[in-house]
Amino acid sequence: MSERSQVVPTPEGEYFESNRFTGLSFLLGLVAVVALALCVVGALVNPHQFSYSWLFAFAFFFTLCAGCFFWTIVHHATDAEWSVVVRRQLENLAALFVVLALLFVPILFLRHHLYAWMDIPPGAEASLDSKRAYLNWDFFLGRAVLFFGFFIFASLSLRRLSVRQDEDGNPRFTIWMRKVAFISLPMFALCLTFGAFDWLMSLNYRWFSTMFGVYIFAGAAGSSMSLLVLVITALRQAGYLKDVVTLEHYHIMGKWMFAFCVFWAYIGFGQYMLIWYANMPEETEFFITRNTESWWVLSMLLVVGRFFGPFAILLLRSIKKEPHRLCYVAGWIVCMQMLDMYLVVLPALHGTGVHVSIWDLLSLIAIGATLGFVFLRLVPRTSLFPVRDPRLIESLKLVN
Repeated sequence: MSERSQVVPTPEGEYFESNRFTGLSFLLGLVAVVALALCVVGALVNPHQFSYSWLFAFAFFFTLCAGCFFWTIVHHATDAEWSVVVRRQLENLAALFVVLALLFVPILFLRHHLYAWMDIPPGAEASLDSKRAYLNWDFFLGRAVLFFGFFIFASLSLRRLSVRQDEDGNPRFTIWMRKVAFISLPMFALCLTFGAFDWLMSLNYRWFSTMFGVYIFAGAAGSSMSLLVLVITALRQAGYLKDVVTLEHYHIMGKWMFAFCVFWAYIGFGQYMLIWYANMPEETEFFITRNTESWWVLSMLLVVGRFFGPFAILLLRSIKKEPHRLCYVAGWIVCMQMLDMYLVVLPALHGTGVHVSIWDLLSLIAIGATLGFVFLRLVPRTSLFPVRDPRLIESLKLVN
C-alpha cells in the first residue's frame, strides 16, 4: 500500500465530444423513431402479443437502470473510494428513468391484455377476491406513479448534486448525497420489490413468491455492473478515461460481477427449491410452465449461461484484470439478463412452448435505441467523472 503515499495529480475533467459521434447519435435516433413507429403498428395489429413483448423489453432495460441506481446509492452510503471515477456513468444511466417512465405508458394502455385480474369481476374467483385490496387498478396506478416518482427524483437529485460539486468541490455536497443515499436505500428496496410484484409477478395472479423481488434485484445488480464495464470500456476505446480508470478498477468491477453471479444463483435456487419442496399448486405452476416443452431448453441455458459459465470464468484473476476479455463476460451476462426477463414474461402468454415474435425484437430495438440516443445526449453535458469529489485522489491511486 506504499503507493498511497505517492502524490497523484488531480485531473481537470474530461468531456465527451458529441460532434465525434454525431453519426452514431443520428443513427440511434433514426432507428428509435422507425422502431417506435412499427411498435405502434404492432400495438394496433396484434395488441395481445405486442403487450407481452413490450413488457419484456421494458423489464430488461428497467432492471439495468435500476441496478445502476443501486450502485450509485451504495457508493454514497458506504463512502466508497474505488467507484468515484466510474460513478458519473452510473449517474447518467440512472437518469434514464425519466425516459423509462414515458416508455411505461404503453403498458398502462395495454394492461387488459397483460393482467387478467383487471378483467375478473369481484365474486368470480375467491383466490383473487382475497387479494383485491392490493390488486386493483387505482392502487396499481398509484404505486406505479410513486415508484417512478421516487426513482426519477432520487436519481436526478444525486446526479445534480454530483455535478454541482464539480464546480467548487464543496464537501457539503458529499454529505448531502450520503443523506439522499441513506433515505433511498430502503425506498429502493420497497419500490423495486413491489414494482416486480406489480408488473411481473401479477401476470399470474395465482402465483406468489416472497423471494421474487430479491431475485429481480440480484439480476439487476449483476447485469448493471456488467453494463458499466461495457460502457467504461467503450469510452476508453474512444480515447477517454485512459489515465483515470485503471486495471484495478476493472478488477473490482469483475469481482462484483462474480459476487452477484453467485448471489443470483443462490436466490434463484433458493426460490426454486423451497417452492418445489412445499409442492403447493399455486406456487409450482410458475416453474412447471418453464420446465415443459421448449421452455425447458431456455431455462437450462439460463442456469448454465448465467451461473456455471460466468462463475468458472470470473474465478480467474487474469480475466478480471483484462478489460477486453472481461467485456466478453459482461456482454454475455447482459444477454443472460435479457433471457431471464424473457423467461419471466413470455411464458405467461405462450405456456405451451417458445413462440418467438417479431415484436419481441422490435420492442428491444425501440426501447434500446431510444435510451441509447438519450444517453449520448446526456453524457457530453458533464465531465466523464466527478472532478472535485473529495475521494477522487484515493480512487486514482486504487490498489486492491
